[in-house]
Amino acid sequence: MDLPQPPSIKKNRLKHFIAEYIDIILGTIFSILALYFHSIHNLNLSAISTAIAIGAYSMTVAEIADILAERFEEPYASFVLTFSAVVVEIVLLYMIILNATGETQGLDTVKGGIISAVIVDMNVLLGLAVLIGGLSYKEQEHNEDTSSTYTTILLVATCALLVPSILNYTDSEDKLFQASVVIATILMIFYIFIFIFQTKTHKEFFKSTAKSRMFLLKKHKQEENHEEEDYIFDKLPSFVNLLIIFILIFIIGILAEIFAKDGMILAKEYNISAGLAGLIIAIIAVSPEIMTAIKAAKNDEIQRVVNIAMGASTVSIMLTVPILMLLTYFNGINLTLNFNAFQVGALLLTIILAWKTTDNGETNYFEGISHLMFFAAYATIATLYH
Repeated sequence: MDLPQPPSIKKNRLKHFIAEYIDIILGTIFSILALYFHSIHNLNLSAISTAIAIGAYSMTVAEIADILAERFEEPYASFVLTFSAVVVEIVLLYMIILNATGETQGLDTVKGGIISAVIVDMNVLLGLAVLIGGLSYKEQEHNEDTSSTYTTILLVATCALLVPSILNYTDSEDKLFQASVVIATILMIFYIFIFIFQTKTHKEFFKSTAKSRMFLLKKHKQEENHEEEDYIFDKLPSFVNLLIIFILIFIIGILAEIFAKDGMILAKEYNISAGLAGLIIAIIAVSPEIMTAIKAAKNDEIQRVVNIAMGASTVSIMLTVPILMLLTYFNGINLTLNFNAFQVGALLLTIILAWKTTDNGETNYFEGISHLMFFAAYATIATLYH
């Protein structure tokens, strides 16, 4: 016969349950609130509630992806994390396009979102993780071949985006769209070669060259607590977790449509610049990755941070651009890649900064601060630039 449990044990279990599933709880609560506020046309509260719900569910997606990532080796582990975040980004941007119905403001917001996603990944995510990791361990080491390869890839991709941006100064919209299609195709083909390079021929370029100082301690601790692990997604098989990710992304898609409808109206009402709107979307999409990267930095897994930050940036350009162009084309909207000088310039400077702060295979807190200061300057201009 089981004895009744003391109230203190029940209270601790309730706290533990809330701590483990706070993202799902918040996602559910704010989803209901978002639907309610949307139904009564309270656009401000609807947009805020929807953004929180999307962020919370995205956090769940990231946590499940993190569990799946632990079951694979690099570079596949980082692929799972980056793709889960990029899918959320694509869903958000696609809903913005549909609800903008081809308006210039909406398309400019989407272009700002594409660039801002890379800016946030390479400056906020990388900057915060390197700062926190540097404060904890003074210096952290990663495979310098990783950052060297990724910065080369991103530099080539950014230069490719300059082609339609330059053609923007011509009088022909047809030429601009044709150039955008060609560049999107080139980016997709380039990514196929990158994927083969990462997963087949040069996998060692994306793996840590030395074991983390925390690796053995963390592994030992995990083995000790293995029997006590009660997080449900840790117990589920991989295919079930993948199914749950798809379900959550479907829910995020519904919420993204509400966010897009109400957000576009609010952007016009408050005269929010396309750059700031795109930055807000990028932060919502990237926030789960930021939390994952910070956790990795605290565990002295800076290699994983570099893989996530630069891998997500690569996928954001190489896959987000072609996929969005294809989806919009089927909806009768011609999405062109004529980014403005500020966006392309900020992207180029970000890549140069990332190259300089990671090229020697070591990072410290000052390099993290440098990235955050650059982002602060970018956010200021994005807010005021119309």
